[in-house]
Amino acid sequence: QMQLAESGGGLVQPGRSLTLSCIVSGFTLEDVSIGWYRKSPGKEREGISCIGKTPSVYRESVKGRFTISRDNAKNTMYLQMNDLKTEDTAVYYCNVPNNLQPWGEGTLVTVSS
Repeated sequence: QMQLAESGGGLVQPGRSLTLSCIVSGFTLEDVSIGWYRKSPGKEREGISCIGKTPSVYRESVKGRFTISRDNAKNTMYLQMNDLKTEDTAVYYCNVPNNLQPWGEGTLVTVSS
């Protein structure tokens, strides 16, 4: 059974950085493409980045500020978020785009001064 668990969220000021983690189990991280999603209040959940066997992709709004990476040995994916903006406030989730699993609780990122 595939399981994913997000962590690392918190309250940060605009312009600061935060790193999210996604620990997976039940499958081998290097065998799949996996991505980060977020849901802001009043908005639909959106995909923001994906990493797999092809070059990583990013949503335009986070390009140049966010970096996705993974440590296959630790079965963990990361999202380094720099220069955070208030509009980045959301609950962040990880999932497998080609085999979506039930959404977990996610991790809340609040960007506010």
